[in-house]
Amino acid sequence: MQTFYLALALFLLLTLGAGMWRVLRGPTAADRMLAAQLFGTTAVAVLLLLAQASGNAALRDVALVFALLAAVTAVAFVQRAWPKQKQEQEQPQETERDVD
Repeated sequence: MQTFYLALALFLLLTLGAGMWRVLRGPTAADRMLAAQLFGTTAVAVLLLLAQASGNAALRDVALVFALLAAVTAVAFVQRAWPKQKQEQEQPQETERDVD
């Protein structure tokens, strides 16, 4: 079973090639962010597989930390990448109040 877990971990690492291609060639920032999320998710999956294969419980804790960091990174990216849309939506509401 340990060989199976290690083979799955290797397969997941190979899928990162597709993610790297998307990071380099992604037409939009959102495509690049989704590829970065793929890296985070794959890292968590690989760590969990390695923890199961080796019986090392500390790797599960590291995987949990990576999962939390990936979620925080996604939120930070969205707030940084699209602040203008939020401001544009707020401005018409303010002008409507001024007209009344």
